[in-house]
Amino acid sequence: MTHLTLETARAIVDHALAVARERGFNPMAAVVLDGRGALKAAASEDGCPIVRWKVAFGKANVCIRFGAGGRKVEAIAKDRPHFLAGLESVIGEGGAVPVPGGVLIRDAEGHLLGACGMSGDTSDNDEAALVAAITAAGLVADCG
Repeated sequence: MTHLTLETARAIVDHALAVARERGFNPMAAVVLDGRGALKAAASEDGCPIVRWKVAFGKANVCIRFGAGGRKVEAIAKDRPHFLAGLESVIGEGGAVPVPGGVLIRDAEGHLLGACGMSGDTSDNDEAALVAAITAAGLVADCG
C-alpha cells in the first residue's frame, strides 16, 4: 500500500470508536490525516466535548509533521521544551499536542501512510483504541 485510502481512514476511525465503547471509555473524537497531513476522516461521538476533535487533530498533526509517534514527541517535549515551542510555531494551524494518543500509520514495509489522533479519555486509552484500530486495518501503529 502506498497511500491511505478514504475507506481505510474511515475504518480506522470507526473501529477506534467501537473499541472505546467496548472498553467503557469517555466519549471520544478521532481524526485521521494522510501522509501529507490533510484531513482524511474524523468523527466525534455524542456527548464528546467540542474541543476534543481539536485535541485529536493536534495529536495527529504533530506526529505527521514531525514524523514521530506521540510518545516520542512527548519525550522530546519534556527533555527540550524550547524545541517544542519552536516546533509549534512552524507547525501553525492545527497545533501540536505532544502526548500519547497521536499515532503514525505505517504499512508492513514501514512506509508512512498517515497519522491519527484520538482524545476523550486518558492519553494511554486514546492510544490503545487507535492501535487496535490500525492493527485491525492490517497496518502498523507507530506510537513512538
